[in-house]
Amino acid sequence: MAQLDQVLLDLVKPMVVDKDNLEVREMPSSSDKEIVLYVYAKNDDIARLIGRKGSMASALRQVMSVASHTDNKKVSIKFEQI
Repeated sequence: MAQLDQVLLDLVKPMVVDKDNLEVREMPSSSDKEIVLYVYAKNDDIARLIGRKGSMASALRQVMSVASHTDNKKVSIKFEQI
């Protein structure tokens, strides 16, 4: 099984300015078939990660769904500011 939180961290780290305040955590889910990942960063970096009309967030979700395909699980990504 891939460490999906580390995969997501490796994807978003080059996109943010304040790398010291970037964190990705896997949170418990109500379903065994779902993995919930939270990305914590500063407000400006969150805006950059979400992108215009959510385009960057959508792309990140698509990449992560491919990464989780071998585990047959759905990945949900939530963005929170510090």
